[in-house]
Amino acid sequence: MSNAQPGAGRKARVFVTGSADGLGHAAAKTLLSQGHDVVVHVRSQARLSAVKELVDQGATATIGDLSDLAQIRDLGRQVNALGRMDAVIHNAGVISGASLLVVNVVAPYLLTVLIQRPERLIYLSSSMHKGGHADLNDMDWSGGTSTGSYSDSKLFVAALAAAVARLWPDVYSNAVDPGWVPTKMGGSSAPDDLRLGHLTQEWLAASDDREALTSGGYWHHQRRQEPHPAVNDIRFQDQLLAELARATGVNLSA
Repeated sequence: MSNAQPGAGRKARVFVTGSADGLGHAAAKTLLSQGHDVVVHVRSQARLSAVKELVDQGATATIGDLSDLAQIRDLGRQVNALGRMDAVIHNAGVISGASLLVVNVVAPYLLTVLIQRPERLIYLSSSMHKGGHADLNDMDWSGGTSTGSYSDSKLFVAALAAAVARLWPDVYSNAVDPGWVPTKMGGSSAPDDLRLGHLTQEWLAASDDREALTSGGYWHHQRRQEPHPAVNDIRFQDQLLAELARATGVNLSA
């Protein structure tokens, strides 16, 4: 594990989804403090006040509800209009509800396809992905009904990250388990270190460390971990990509 600063040696342009609070806000704030160009994202116009501090420090704000496919597409257009990103941190997520699969899986998939291909992609998974089921039957990717669990969604997004790493060899694509940290989602009694909860994402997004310039990893606190076997199962990856392509009408091509 490297102790170097995540952004040492280069200035990067980084887009962070779900930047209004929690780990996304913390990562955006840290990257800004290191001199990077940061594009933040909030769900609605009403949430812009949550990133005012970041915008005042030079961040650019984008808006889009990640439970709505039309707004996800518009968000992709907003990001592309700003120019090519060096890195995208797919941080946004929800823990339950009918929109679970849309926000946690469909949105990162669709944005991956729509946003001009960056050098680096980071997808937020969870240690809970190991309790997920590699079963795509009867999943409602539209958000119309509540299907799949949080653990399932985090298994799917880790498999997406691995699939992108396989299909796009010119991109560093990785999944991150940030740990159980004290955010709004994690709760105030969460036992893990909040700083470590966003350090790995920043490091993978902007560091020139040799270890950060790798792809296809599943990371926890700057260390590679062994994910659920389905994550690196090419057949499962292809099934997932086919389902997401069917649900969105766009294909993630090599």
